[in-house]
Amino acid sequence: MRVGALVICGGQSRRMRTSKAWLRFGEEYLLQRVVRVFTGTLEPVLVVSAPGQQLPCLPDNIEIVRDRVSDRGPLEALATGLEAISTQADAAFVSGCDAPFLRPGFVRCLVRLAVEADITVPHEEGRLHPLAAVYRVRVLPVIQELLDAGTLRLTALTERCSCRSVPGSALRDVDPELESLRNINTPEEYRNALSTSGIPWGD
Repeated sequence: MRVGALVICGGQSRRMRTSKAWLRFGEEYLLQRVVRVFTGTLEPVLVVSAPGQQLPCLPDNIEIVRDRVSDRGPLEALATGLEAISTQADAAFVSGCDAPFLRPGFVRCLVRLAVEADITVPHEEGRLHPLAAVYRVRVLPVIQELLDAGTLRLTALTERCSCRSVPGSALRDVDPELESLRNINTPEEYRNALSTSGIPWGD
């Protein structure tokens, strides 16, 4: 199975109140950091952004695609990304751009577990993590049906497709604290993530 990567960064970031793609994280921006994790791990790597969205500089081999319709959330971004990657891969590991602690070993482990199911998704503390999951391209028709019906929840897709739920315990060998599932949605979470990395606030 050929597996690429999709990094979704076109959300409105209402709780953060600024674009998460442009959050500084040491010497790089958050989007650049997540793209770097995938580089050399999966190929190709595509970034899915909103129409007209400005992005930090990315390597020349990173393809940027734009949501076909604005403001339809990660399900729209998933449709756009899977369609774009479908000629080069059978599936994609999908991540938001707000996952500064995503680890290559975590990515590789989840990909190894994505054998038969349409979706392979981590499950920890009573909930799924659909923005740290592997999606097969063949789910595209179901995504379009959901979008046409006005359903924008990613979890609605897991309810309609064959889904392998991977318990966090199966991933702790490669990520003991499951930091790969830690994302940033608020200024407080951003400050805490910087503190975890030893980066002073404001750098």
